[in-house]
Amino acid sequence: MKFLRRFFKILLILILLVFVSVWLYSKTYQPKYSGELDLKNISDYVTVYFDDIGVPHINAQNQKDAYVALGYVHAQDRLWQMELMRRIAAGRLSEIFGKDLVRVDKFFGGLGIEEAANSTIANLDKTSEAYMLTQAYLDGVNQFIEEGKTPLEFTLVGVEKEKYTIKDVYNVFGYMSFSFAVAHKTDPLLTEVKEKLGDSYLNELLNLNSDYLTINKTSVPKKIDATISKTVASIMDDLPISPFIGSNSWVIAPEKTKNGKVIFANDPHITYSQPSVWYQNHIKAPDFEIYGFNIALMPFPLLGHNRDYAYGLTMLANDDLNFYVEENNLEDPLEYKTKDGYKKYEIRNKTIRVKNGKDISYQVKVSKHGPVMNGLIEHIIDERPIAMNWIYTQLPNKVLDACYGISHSTSINDFKNSVAKIHAPGLNVMYGDAKDNVAWFSSAKLYQLRDSLSPKTYLNGVTGKDEILEYLPFEENPQAINPSWNYVYSANNQVDSVRGKLYPGYYQPQDRAKRIVELLDEKDDFTQEDVAEMIYDVKSSTVTKLIKDLLTNIDKSMLSPSEKKAFSVLKTWDGEYLKTAVGPTIYNRFLYEFLNATYKDELGSSFNLFINTQLQDEVLPNQINRPYSVWWDNIDTKDKVEKRSDIIQMSFVKSISFLQNQLGENIGDWTWNRVLSVEHEHAIGKAGGLLRKFFNVGPFKTIGGNEVINNQIFKIDSTGYYKVTAGPSTRRIIDFSDVENSVAILPTGQSGVVFSEYYKDQAQKYLDGEFVKMKINQSEILKSENVLIFKPEE
Repeated sequence: MKFLRRFFKILLILILLVFVSVWLYSKTYQPKYSGELDLKNISDYVTVYFDDIGVPHINAQNQKDAYVALGYVHAQDRLWQMELMRRIAAGRLSEIFGKDLVRVDKFFGGLGIEEAANSTIANLDKTSEAYMLTQAYLDGVNQFIEEGKTPLEFTLVGVEKEKYTIKDVYNVFGYMSFSFAVAHKTDPLLTEVKEKLGDSYLNELLNLNSDYLTINKTSVPKKIDATISKTVASIMDDLPISPFIGSNSWVIAPEKTKNGKVIFANDPHITYSQPSVWYQNHIKAPDFEIYGFNIALMPFPLLGHNRDYAYGLTMLANDDLNFYVEENNLEDPLEYKTKDGYKKYEIRNKTIRVKNGKDISYQVKVSKHGPVMNGLIEHIIDERPIAMNWIYTQLPNKVLDACYGISHSTSINDFKNSVAKIHAPGLNVMYGDAKDNVAWFSSAKLYQLRDSLSPKTYLNGVTGKDEILEYLPFEENPQAINPSWNYVYSANNQVDSVRGKLYPGYYQPQDRAKRIVELLDEKDDFTQEDVAEMIYDVKSSTVTKLIKDLLTNIDKSMLSPSEKKAFSVLKTWDGEYLKTAVGPTIYNRFLYEFLNATYKDELGSSFNLFINTQLQDEVLPNQINRPYSVWWDNIDTKDKVEKRSDIIQMSFVKSISFLQNQLGENIGDWTWNRVLSVEHEHAIGKAGGLLRKFFNVGPFKTIGGNEVINNQIFKIDSTGYYKVTAGPSTRRIIDFSDVENSVAILPTGQSGVVFSEYYKDQAQKYLDGEFVKMKINQSEILKSENVLIFKPEE
């Protein structure tokens, strides 16, 4: 017994020693939130107050010192995120993660983002405030690299820290811009639909008038491959950092608020990840103040406010990326045909360094339209050279000046002039101020093609007839300032007409926009609390109509008792995506079976891509209501031409059978929370196992669904489970009647350091629809427990 007591005593001591050692070790990795530090390149003391959610409130005597301090504190919380962001556009992820990301590096390295960055930087005004403050910010980042603790992730993957330059900032701009684009997922797919299936199939997908095609069962159409679309979609899914997706925003004028002042709301939709995409910070200098939300390596906030104005953004979804079919010279493959004769391709030589592998060298052919995709994406069946023409790399880039300007504006006209400098990505920039102005600006370089030419399919690169005719002046962009209906809004919906016709793009369906308008039109006495409830709303404005139209085509007499009960549940569902609701579970399975029966026979391996695009979302209401459609027939059946009623009846029966096998016979148990979940994945946590538990945040049960205001975005597939991949990257509400009590929330937390107390402290509040205060009251800020003082280095 003495031996056992001694053994357990020693074991307990060892366990305690291990625990204490791990605790002490973790402390060395935590960001420094208090104390004093010497900082280069500042002229005076800078005091940083970290509030109770880890937001740095930077008090400086001048802006340059403030931005140096911002760079340092941003890096100590988010250096790993910065490292990943700068490597994407440069094609350098394989250096960290090995051969699995070579195809990602090859694709992004060939897009021309770096070349465009070099050209832009060479022409920058090095004396401008935007440039000098960006360099100040980078000075702070680089000093942390020199003197701060190396993040754990760097050690785990075996990568050395490197200093940052302004080129890295532009690489982040480029990645962000490309992640907003949609054409690469749909244009190649639609081109194949046109070329292999015919105009009737294409026109129905584009909601164009089309003569119904008589089905001929003796001629089976070729199935769609869409290699470019599938590969680019897969590459975006493989990225270890968040792609940008969509967003909501609305700004309510004083005439519709209880306290007679503007209320501003914004929730940009971005792929969930850990850390969260936004880094909150508050800068205060004698001549400047902003409470901002910055992405990694971005000195100026894309979302921000102060006592005078607030701004935010959503994705415009305009078409700023087209594909051109080139024609090679048969006698010289390094030349391509133009209307003026043959021209030489520009050849760019690239090298990918691969962790634990040999370097990979490749060449990129570039025509006047852009890089040829055939050399960047493997297994392209199409032998024609397909060049990608992307406005971001084609036109002068003034995005840095724009971002500086919108965060330093002194009036609505000043703000508008800064927004006008954005050429890409296309954005809806939202604005509200303390002087009772509300505004919306669509910011992008819109362009004109010849009449009747659709940019939704490949364009002809040879004749010169499909070229852009002109870029439109900013004043012709859709916009609204203080409209008579007393609010502005955006939910990635189709924007107003340009030159008398709807501008082409990849807009989301009307669901969220319609719901926002429904709620805004209900009353004229909105409060901040009302808007907080609205931004968490999970009721669909369109799904009940879709269900009604679907169920109309079902012969209820042919259903079994359990199918009739499910029919009744679905018919009476009010469209709210609550945890305990059964309707969304039935509807989303029914939707999958309907899409599968309608499209998979023609689309083949491209089916899963198509059903998770905005293209499918847009065409769905029209397709359901087409009594005759080329898509209804199953081309794999030989002796029958299927009708709409056949497809819908079969889809409903299959969906109920599936759910019975998945969730049991009791329909009341088919609640939404059994199939919907969300997890915020860290790049290293994606490896699974203990790393997943250590780095990831979640999984959690949640409410919401696709295309409701609280947009919880998931892919529809055959599994019957819905893993939320994207949603509101922050929710912000600024009430100018009480601006010091404006609120926001992040999906997880402020810090990207796993040992920080701010790594995931906001996660549960976010799930519950709660908020935290965005502090700008100086007396409150001065009460912060954690204070870090930067001293000028002697």
